[in-house]
Amino acid sequence: MKRKWRLYLDASVLGGCFDTDEGWDVDSRRVVGYCIRGGAALLWTDTLEAELMDAPEEIRALYRNIPDDHRERVDDSGQVRVLMQSYLDAGVVGPRWWEDCLHVAAATVARADAIVSWNFKHIVRTGFTLSTP
Repeated sequence: MKRKWRLYLDASVLGGCFDTDEGWDVDSRRVVGYCIRGGAALLWTDTLEAELMDAPEEIRALYRNIPDDHRERVDDSGQVRVLMQSYLDAGVVGPRWWEDCLHVAAATVARADAIVSWNFKHIVRTGFTLSTP
């Protein structure tokens, strides 16, 4: 049996499902639909859920539509916080963007197969890698 992909999606992908002006909707819906159908497990943290609390209802409803058995919680304390702080100390991004560092650290510690994000400024093009220091 083929192993299920484990994907860390940040809030930009969930929001992208409704972004028809910029064209993010097609690819966003494809990856979120894949998680909904169980083709991949969605890795999530309390920090991601907290970010979604401020999102429009349609985005929160989409997130809730991903079945619990297609999700995997990643504890965003302990080792994740230590790695996040290492990224901040190295100046990968400024302290204002700590949540972006936390997402990458959580995906790294959880050994995600991929991080999916439309955040080109702080996640996609930062030079982050999926290996621990």
